[in-house]
Amino acid sequence: MTFLAKPKLHHPTLPKNKLGFTRRDYEGKVSTLCAGCGHDSISAALIQAFWELDIQPHRVAKMSGIGCSSKTPDYFLGQSHGFNTVHGRMPSVLTGANLANRDLIYLGVSGDGDSASIGLGQFAHVMRRGVNMTYILENNGVYGLTKGQFSATADKGSKAKKGSINADSAIDTVSLALLMGATFVARSFSGDKHQLVPLVKAAIAHQGAAFIDVISPCVAFNNHAGSTKSYEYIREHNEAVNRLDFWPTREAITVDYSAGGVIEVPTHDGSILKLRKLHEDYDPSDKINASAMIASAAVKGEVLTGLLYVAPDAEDLHAHLNTYETAFNTLGEKELCPGSAMLEKINAGLR
Repeated sequence: MTFLAKPKLHHPTLPKNKLGFTRRDYEGKVSTLCAGCGHDSISAALIQAFWELDIQPHRVAKMSGIGCSSKTPDYFLGQSHGFNTVHGRMPSVLTGANLANRDLIYLGVSGDGDSASIGLGQFAHVMRRGVNMTYILENNGVYGLTKGQFSATADKGSKAKKGSINADSAIDTVSLALLMGATFVARSFSGDKHQLVPLVKAAIAHQGAAFIDVISPCVAFNNHAGSTKSYEYIREHNEAVNRLDFWPTREAITVDYSAGGVIEVPTHDGSILKLRKLHEDYDPSDKINASAMIASAAVKGEVLTGLLYVAPDAEDLHAHLNTYETAFNTLGEKELCPGSAMLEKINAGLR
C-alpha cells in the first residue's frame, strides 16, 4: 500500500499555538480511509485538541491494534511515537510502555472489533488497572475491513446493509468501562466536533484510565436506513447530558451559559472542567446514576453523549503500585541493581 505524505510547506498566515506550531504540524499522512469516514473526523478532533493544549508531538505515544480505526494514528501527530500492535492486544502493550516511561502522554486508539471482541479481556483489565492514558474507541458497529459483518457493539435489531437483522445483544463499552473502574468515561459522536474536542482535552489531562467511546459511522457498510450507527440515526437520537468546556490552567474564567446549572470539576494538574447541565439532575461524579442513565437511554433507543462519569480524585497505575517517580527507562545500573546486601535483606524478609 502506498502512503502519501502531506507537503511540509505551510502558509505563513496559519495561526500558531504557544509552541509556535501550526495545526498542520500535528497532522500525519494522507488518510486512505473512505471519503466521509467518521474516523477521519476523530483524527481531526485529536489534531485540534493536541494543538490547543500546546503539547509537543514527540511527548505523545500512540498505540493501536488492528482494523480501520487502528490505521488512523498514521494520520495524525506524525512527529509522535507510534506502535501498531497485534489484534486486540493494544492495552497490554500500552501498559508496558507506560510502566517503562511514565513521562509520555499515552493515547490508545481502537475499534469495536479490536476492543469488544478479540480484545475484550484486555480492554476490561486496562480499565481496572487505571493505566494513565486516553483510550479512544472508534465505534461503527461493523467489521469494515472484512466487508461489513456485525460487530459486538451492533445494537440488537439493527439492520445490515444487505438486509440481515442482528439478533445478538450489544456490548455497551461505556457501561463496561464504568463497571471495570475507569475514572473518566465519555461518549461522543464523530460528527460533533464541538463536543468531542473538549472531551479529548479533558481526557488527556485526567490522571488515570480515561475512556471515550466515539460513534463513528462507516459510510461503506453501516450508514443506511435501519443502522443505529449511521449519521442520520445518531443525529436524530443523540441525547447529551452536559456540555463541557476545558481550561488547562486556573486563570480568570468568564462563562456565559443561557440555561442550566454549571458544575466546576478541578483536576489533579490544576486544569478545570466546566459542565453545563442539560439534564438538571445529572451529576457526572455519581457512578450509580451514570449507569442508570446509560441503561435508561439505551432502552429508549437514545445515544447518551457527553462526560458520563469522572472521578476528580482518581489515581493511576503508578500510584497503585507505588513506583519510583523517575521513568524506569532512564534508571541506571546503580538504581536497578542495589547490590548483594540489599538482595540478602529482601530474601531474608521472605523466609
